[in-house]
Amino acid sequence: MANTYTQIHIHGVFAVQNRISLIAESWREELYKYITGIVQNHGHKMLQIGGMPDHIHILFGMRPEESLSNLMRAVKGESSEWINKRRFVMGHFSWQEGYGAFSYSRSHLSNVIKYIANQSEHHKKRDVVAEYVEFLKHFGVEYNEKYIFKSVQ
Repeated sequence: MANTYTQIHIHGVFAVQNRISLIAESWREELYKYITGIVQNHGHKMLQIGGMPDHIHILFGMRPEESLSNLMRAVKGESSEWINKRRFVMGHFSWQEGYGAFSYSRSHLSNVIKYIANQSEHHKKRDVVAEYVEFLKHFGVEYNEKYIFKSVQ
C-alpha cells in the first residue's frame, strides 16, 4: 500500500511438540535456512534465528501486509512438512500448537540478536519453560499455565 511506513520487529518462539529434543545439530542449520526462506518468501526480513533441540527463536522485521498468525502458521506448517519429507526424525515431526511473539523497538534489536545467537549459554541457567514464562511476565502477557510449552506427561 502506497505511503505506508512501518518498523515492526517481532521475536517469535515456538517449541517442538511435547518439547522433545528432535532438532539435531546435523540438520539444524539447514532448518534455519529453510525457515529464513519461508519468512523472506512472505515478504518479511529475518534478522536472527536460533534455538535449541526443542525450540526455536526467530527475530524478523514484519511487513503489515500479512497477519502474524498467518506467517507463523506458514513457518511452522511448511517447516514441519519439510522435516517430514526429508525424514530427519523417526516418526512424525510437528511443532507444538501456538507460539509466543514479542515486539521490540529498533534500539533493542542488537540485544535480542545476541540473546537468540547465544541460546545454548542461556539454557545452561534455565529451561525453555522458565525462559518463556519470563518473557510473558516481562511483556505483561496473561497466560494459562495449562498451555505453556508442555513436555510429555
